[in-house]
Amino acid sequence: MIGPDVAGIAEKLGAAADTATAIGQLAAETGLDVDAAYAVQTALLQRRLDRGERLVGLKMGLTSRAKMAQVGVDEVIWGRLTDAMRVPDGGAVDVGAYIHPRVEPEVAFLLDRLPGPGEPVGDFTDAVRAVAPAIELIDSRYANFTFSLPDVIADNTSAAAFVIGPWSPVPDGLDNLGVLLEIDGRVAQVGSTAAILGDPRRALDEGIRLAGRHGVRLREGWVFLAGAATAAVPLRPGAHVRAVVEKLGAASLRAAS
Repeated sequence: MIGPDVAGIAEKLGAAADTATAIGQLAAETGLDVDAAYAVQTALLQRRLDRGERLVGLKMGLTSRAKMAQVGVDEVIWGRLTDAMRVPDGGAVDVGAYIHPRVEPEVAFLLDRLPGPGEPVGDFTDAVRAVAPAIELIDSRYANFTFSLPDVIADNTSAAAFVIGPWSPVPDGLDNLGVLLEIDGRVAQVGSTAAILGDPRRALDEGIRLAGRHGVRLREGWVFLAGAATAAVPLRPGAHVRAVVEKLGAASLRAAS
């Protein structure tokens, strides 16, 4: 039996992102399952590396019930981050470069000494050098932001851009910090870091475990986005976005009008 055309699917998704053109879902018609979807994600990453981008971290997706409900899937997933996706704190993004961009508040980790393959994180402060408030800009390449689980995995979990706020030492607890997402100075979403698997620190264990299944080992110096603390909000031209995380501070971006 011939499997899905991994390279062909990656090319379709890559072209959709490059041209900000939505496409239809691919999994049902191509027979894409979860394992093949991660192979597509790897091919999509290689496409970026071939044009000079660098892999700088990993991100978790669907780590909150709000996000699972919003997109209609029910399994934690992971994707890749490259240097070209990073936007400086307070920097601007071109909304026209995306199909239907959305923003969400996150917690970021700066990775340090990590356990070996198959080993859980022991002392979190050994594995993580610093933490920061963050914003992830997501942009599904599928029409109407609608997809199956294999579809979104193949699409690098809708990753598009990210902002990291100021790094700070790991606080005593990360499990129930208040989170705000502000748009133009008004509160658009209120949440808690408890929405991220009950405690964002658990996301790192999940990331190590799930990425390890596909031969990917997290590296010292990488950025790790633990997951969204609230549902995502559409990013409109001219908007100013600010994510505030209790004890950690704030990160922001501007949408060019």
